[in-house]
Amino acid sequence: MTQLADRWGVDPAYFWMWDRRPDAPVEADTNGIVHVYGHAECAEVYGNPAVYSSRVEELWCGRTPTPEEEALAEGVLTETDPPLHTKLRKLVSRVFTPRMVAGLEPGIVKLAQELLDAAVGKEKLDLVEDFAYPLPMIVIADMLGVPHSDRALFKQWVDRMAAAAGAFPVEAGGAGQGGDDVAVALGRVPEMLAYLREQVAERRVKPREDLLTKLVEAEVDGERLSEAAVVNLARELLVAGHGTTALTLGNALLCLDAHPAQQARLRADPGLAPAVVEETLRFLGPIAHAPRAAVMDTELAGVAVPEGTMVKLWLGAANRDERRFDRPHVFDPDRDPNPHLAFGRGIHFCLGAPLARLESRIGLTMLLDRYPTLRTDPDDPPEFMAVDGVLGPSRLPLLTR
Repeated sequence: MTQLADRWGVDPAYFWMWDRRPDAPVEADTNGIVHVYGHAECAEVYGNPAVYSSRVEELWCGRTPTPEEEALAEGVLTETDPPLHTKLRKLVSRVFTPRMVAGLEPGIVKLAQELLDAAVGKEKLDLVEDFAYPLPMIVIADMLGVPHSDRALFKQWVDRMAAAAGAFPVEAGGAGQGGDDVAVALGRVPEMLAYLREQVAERRVKPREDLLTKLVEAEVDGERLSEAAVVNLARELLVAGHGTTALTLGNALLCLDAHPAQQARLRADPGLAPAVVEETLRFLGPIAHAPRAAVMDTELAGVAVPEGTMVKLWLGAANRDERRFDRPHVFDPDRDPNPHLAFGRGIHFCLGAPLARLESRIGLTMLLDRYPTLRTDPDDPPEFMAVDGVLGPSRLPLLTR
């Protein structure tokens, strides 16, 4: 994997891709940012939201958010802390249930077949463009109740977000410099927000059997979500709901390409797909790091963390922590248990994890079933996302013959 990471041109900041270890589980840099590399230490931060806040944008910007910015964050699970986060998560959990996700399997299989059929005859498959990107995007759009005729609009908006995300550095102060680019990268595309507001207003008058209607009608303690909160939750589900799966599918194919014996095992026994997905999430997880903001003076693994400090949880490094994982730099789908942090931990464990796992399992098994040969092209290597904190291919040409 080390040689492949070098060949792919992966950002050297992701040092674990070269089988390197951090000098310590927690380190503070010269800019005052505290970097957390250890598995136990990342879990400790996740487990203490009263000290390590998810409301990091104010720290990034270096100022108090405007009322308009506050409205854009209303209802966003990843940007709230308890007790509001507890209330929101409880509400969303009631409509985003495991039973509901399991019921999506036939539709996901049908969609995957349609996407693969559309790529018939291609000597080279661009996994991201032809399959990994549209599969989860269409699934989440359909769940929300977006008409099929409007799918192209969502693709344009998501493409714009991805392009903007690569246009600014996500570091302390970075978001304050990017202006419109940052807002777009966070999913704040004015046309998309206006569209979602229209859809929410329509659901209040004419309910449907879709996720957006369930969000509009859901209640916790006798209260319903505001229009802004429903719109922001829908935006969050759309942005996060397609990205994790698309990147995981791409990363899984890269891992199997680098480990042909494991690919052969999976082809012989598709029942191994869930384990391959889990090990991909550990070995080459799509989220390289997650931010937190210290809201009081504290200490982590002997390192002082003053109030107002940006804390970066390096999940990719934590998932290679030799104190937690045996042979951490080995891609081993037989690893059991596999307590990776790819979906977070505690109150911020990803609500969409069951859907991402389902889509990844279906996508992976159907790809290998459809193509007896599926390998990277040495003359046309993968291209990786130019987005800080995101690790996965933006383009992945695969030879099918």
